[in-house]
Amino acid sequence: MIKLICTIPVALIFAFWIIPSGVLAQSSKQGDYKLVWAEEFNKKDKPDPANWKFEQGFVRNQELQWYQTDNAWCENGVLIIEGRKETKANPHFEKGSRDWKSSPENIEYTSSSINTSGLHSWKYGRFVMRGKIDISAGLWPAWWTLGVSKQWPSNGEIDIMEYYRDTLLANIATGTAERYKAMWYSKKTPVAKLGGKEWAAKFHIWRMDWTEKEITLFVDDEEFLKVSVDKLYNKDDSGFNPFTQPHYMLLNLAMGGANGGDVSKTRFPNRFEVDYVRVYQK
Repeated sequence: MIKLICTIPVALIFAFWIIPSGVLAQSSKQGDYKLVWAEEFNKKDKPDPANWKFEQGFVRNQELQWYQTDNAWCENGVLIIEGRKETKANPHFEKGSRDWKSSPENIEYTSSSINTSGLHSWKYGRFVMRGKIDISAGLWPAWWTLGVSKQWPSNGEIDIMEYYRDTLLANIATGTAERYKAMWYSKKTPVAKLGGKEWAAKFHIWRMDWTEKEITLFVDDEEFLKVSVDKLYNKDDSGFNPFTQPHYMLLNLAMGGANGGDVSKTRFPNRFEVDYVRVYQK
C-alpha cells in the first residue's frame, strides 16, 4: 500500500486518485493538446456505464453476430471484446420472414458493441486508441465515430480503425442525395504490407487529429488519410457539414455481413483488445 505524505497538495492527491499516475505523467498533454477525457478500462468486469452503452441484437450490415453484454469486459486494465461461435435461439425469429434480423431461427455468433452515445461526444480534438486486433478471416473490428444529429450517413462517420478481408482501413463518410447512400473518402492498406500476423500480434496506436480545417487519421504515427473539412459537406441540397458537429465513439467486433467475409473456417473465440481510449483538445 502506498502511503500519502500529508504535505502533498489536496488537488494533486485528487488528480492521482481519479487518473492513474502513468496517465498524468505521460498523457496529460500532447503538444498543444490537453487531456479532456480518458477511458483506461481499469474498472473490473463490465465497461463503466457512465461512459459506455451496449448495443443489442442484430444491428447493421447484415452481420452475423448477435450483440450482447456478455462478450465485453475489463481485465487487467484492458477492454476485451470477444467474438464467439455459439448457438442460441433468435428471440425475433419469424417463420417466412425476409428480414435478415428475423429470418434466422438461431443465432450462430455473438459479440459486443459499445458506444458513448448520449453520454459523451466531442467536436474537434485528438483521439487516441491503443489496441490489438485479430486478423482472422471474417472478423471486422472497428473504432469509429458518428455525428449526433441526422440519420446515417448524413450524420457523418469516421472510421479511425477498421479491419476486414486482410485490409486495414481509414474512412470518412458523408451523406448524398440518396438516402442511406454514403460518399466515402478512404485509404486501404493490406495488413501484409504492415507485417501480417506478426504485426497484428502486437498493440498499436490509432489516432485522429480533427480540427475545423481537416481530419487526419494515423496508425503508429504514420499518416493514412487526410481530408479537408470543407470538402465533407453532405452531397445534397442541405449544405450541412456533419463534421462541424459533435461525434460520439463506438468500439465493436463484428463478423461476416456486407464486408466482413467468410467465417466458416475461422477458429473461435477471437478478441479485439483495447488498452485505452483518450481524447485531447486544444
